[in-house]
Amino acid sequence: MGEDEGGARHGEAGATVLDRAKFTRLGPARRVWAIGAIHGDIDRLIRVHRDLAARLATGDRLVYLGNYLGVGAGSGGVLDELLAFRRLALARPNAFVCDLAYLRGAQEEMWHKLLQLQLAMEPTQVLAWMIQRGVDATIRAYGFDAEGGMAAARVSVTALTRWTGALREAMRGHPGHDEFLHSLKRAAFTTHDGLLFVHSGLDPSRPLAAQGDALWWGSGGFAALGAPYAGFRRVVRGFDPRHGGIAETPYTVTADAGCGFGGALKALCLDPTGAVIDRIDG
Repeated sequence: MGEDEGGARHGEAGATVLDRAKFTRLGPARRVWAIGAIHGDIDRLIRVHRDLAARLATGDRLVYLGNYLGVGAGSGGVLDELLAFRRLALARPNAFVCDLAYLRGAQEEMWHKLLQLQLAMEPTQVLAWMIQRGVDATIRAYGFDAEGGMAAARVSVTALTRWTGALREAMRGHPGHDEFLHSLKRAAFTTHDGLLFVHSGLDPSRPLAAQGDALWWGSGGFAALGAPYAGFRRVVRGFDPRHGGIAETPYTVTADAGCGFGGALKALCLDPTGAVIDRIDG
């Protein structure tokens, strides 16, 4: 695989230009650290960051694989901790902004949709679906409750618009949160080493530029990968609906032991081939 001027990977189907607003291209790296789904568990994230600070080496890359929010009670604190560690990581000698990547997870995708809930055809049904998947924890983190959203949705579009607007303003009252959530990427990849990082899944039949909701909900496609996807040596994800821990196949790596659901937070260190050479259990 080669590389075009837009930073796209070249697969057998030819070059596809990837939108840099949606995808992160990491430079060549001796090691890449990948951190799995956090789900609002601030304590485990702090433990991982404490150990990671002692292990990060010059030239390392760092990828967070999404689902920072939801489920656990510490969503707001998780974002504060991510921003604080970002400052620490970038203060290291020879560190660059492009060394770090933050992916959008299913929780962040739901949060984005929640703030536009007044546009949904059936807002009460949509909100109920989101609550079943943990978004109510993020709502509480900003001082609101999901039942207030349900009540507003039953009254009128105008009432719901006021509720989502107030929720958005509450989030903006936390410095950096809004900007961070708007900067999240769909996927990240290394330019020469052939590693692709996604949140939960992908559709093997579609090129990376055409991946949509499968990145958040397509865990079945990920599990079915029986050959290299688009020429990448390995695809790495941070969310497994079954929270099965660290799992490897010849072409994939998963790092999700149920953080936020009572399990540990996993951080994996990979070499250019995608082999796991170090790990942190938070």
